[in-house]
Amino acid sequence: MNFSLAVVFGLFTLLSAAAKTKTAGKFEQYHAKFLSNPPLKLDDATYERLTATPREYTVAVLLTALEARFGCQLCRDFQPEWDVVGKSWVKGDKKGDSRLILGTLDFANGRGTFQKLMLQTAPVMMLFPPTIGPHAKRDAQAIRYDFTTGPQSAEQVNDWIIRHLPEGPRPPMYRPINYMRLVTIITTILGLVSFFSIAAPYLIPIIQNRNLWAAISLITILLFTSGHMFNHIRKVPYVAGDGKGGISYFAGGFSNQFGLETQIVAAMYGTLSFATIALALKVPRMADPKKQQIAVFVWGAVVFTMYSFLLSVFRVKNGGYPFHLPPF
Repeated sequence: MNFSLAVVFGLFTLLSAAAKTKTAGKFEQYHAKFLSNPPLKLDDATYERLTATPREYTVAVLLTALEARFGCQLCRDFQPEWDVVGKSWVKGDKKGDSRLILGTLDFANGRGTFQKLMLQTAPVMMLFPPTIGPHAKRDAQAIRYDFTTGPQSAEQVNDWIIRHLPEGPRPPMYRPINYMRLVTIITTILGLVSFFSIAAPYLIPIIQNRNLWAAISLITILLFTSGHMFNHIRKVPYVAGDGKGGISYFAGGFSNQFGLETQIVAAMYGTLSFATIALALKVPRMADPKKQQIAVFVWGAVVFTMYSFLLSVFRVKNGGYPFHLPPF
């Protein structure tokens, strides 16, 4: 009886050692291919062999459909990111200490696998944890990653893979240098420098013109104080009917306004500002006393009239306001 038990135990030990050697050799074989062309290109047969149990390594497989006839734009958008993940792991873990292999199974080469997994969409990522060894998982079922929120970055997918790996190397993502983009940026900068060096004698006086900046500042202030942003936020109507067959240009109340009302108020503020500037800056410089006197009366009348109109508009907005100025 003891001899039989010893024989059974010995056979079990030999089989276990043989299985371990077989899986170790399989990892070395596929890892060598992975190093030469990451991520590893798979078909139905290599997918079955790579993901077959027992496994003493982890496999992450991207099931995708890259050909244009399949119409998977998301697949084509994500493929460069997946290539970044594969090349980063090759660069950061050449010895395979992480026991990880990344592969790609295109629908054109893996129709049988897609049918077996009953996949109706792509891309889908499957991560197969080890089934034997010190890091074996009790549940050997593949972990699925769906791209439900659109294209993912290489960093996002890499973080998801790392969360399911045991302790080991964690290589950073190495993105290849985009030389075309670098050349474009350098060319653009040189072009801008050349343009400004040539145009500087003409542009600097314009940029340093105080009257220009005063006009820009004044227009901006009038635009926003008249309610321009309110119209964009609230999507107010341009005008509205007054209930008597006519048109109402001003909305009653302080929380309502029309689009045309904003333009009228901006025009009033602009006229008042221009008249004030003329009285303060232009009129004092007039050499002819008679013309200066006429200008004072004209611009003063403009200020008085526009302010009268402004008060009448304010009374429309606030019906209880008791004051007014003639003629409005």
